[in-house]
Amino acid sequence: MEETALDDIALETAPLLGQGAQDLSIWALALEADIVVKIVMLMLVAASIWCWAIIFEKAIRVRRLNSRARDFEERFWSGGSLEDLYDGIGDDPDDPMTSVFGSAMREWRMASERGLTKPSELRAGLQERVERVMQIATAREMGRLERHMTFLASVGSTAPFIGLFGTVWGIMNSFQSIAATANTSLAVVAPGIAEALFATALGLFAAIPATAAYNKFSTDLGKYAGRVEAFSDEFLAILSRHLEERE
Repeated sequence: MEETALDDIALETAPLLGQGAQDLSIWALALEADIVVKIVMLMLVAASIWCWAIIFEKAIRVRRLNSRARDFEERFWSGGSLEDLYDGIGDDPDDPMTSVFGSAMREWRMASERGLTKPSELRAGLQERVERVMQIATAREMGRLERHMTFLASVGSTAPFIGLFGTVWGIMNSFQSIAATANTSLAVVAPGIAEALFATALGLFAAIPATAAYNKFSTDLGKYAGRVEAFSDEFLAILSRHLEERE
């Protein structure tokens, strides 16, 4: 009798043991998830990959810009001719600081070629035009540098909520499974809860690097913009002294 009772218990618990042995690996959760949760996961993975591509590109770009700005400032303050420096840069500058300098020198050279050599005429119009040209060039170049920054900010702010949506959907599926099977065992609800939590994890995995990178690159680009603006002010001061020397 005891052996028969034990056999009956074993037969009753065997299905539960089989359910408890379900594959809950990350890959299995992704493949067996509900279609809505799959879409959420794919969106978050794609956003994360694109964010990391932007992060690597921005990191390399900022380091290169600071290096080129340092080299240009050394040449600018070396005491050489600004005309020679401008001719050496060419018509296609490869960084914002040289582009701003080239725009100012281009305006200066055009004014000189038109014969605006009288100090009163130069001081009245040329300096203002050069300042405006440098401001426009700075805004244009910084706009190019800040490209894709909005995407980082958007992912950092929305990815957790997208992951939360997947979480809510997965938990809702778990409750539906409970209602359909009238079984509250862990084997029934575990897959749905696991895939729900995995969606949350993907949302945080995409949002945390995006937010950190956005804050860092915003600071770095802000410092670089200040560096370019300081150079513009210094160049305008040199231009003003040059105009005064012509009086």
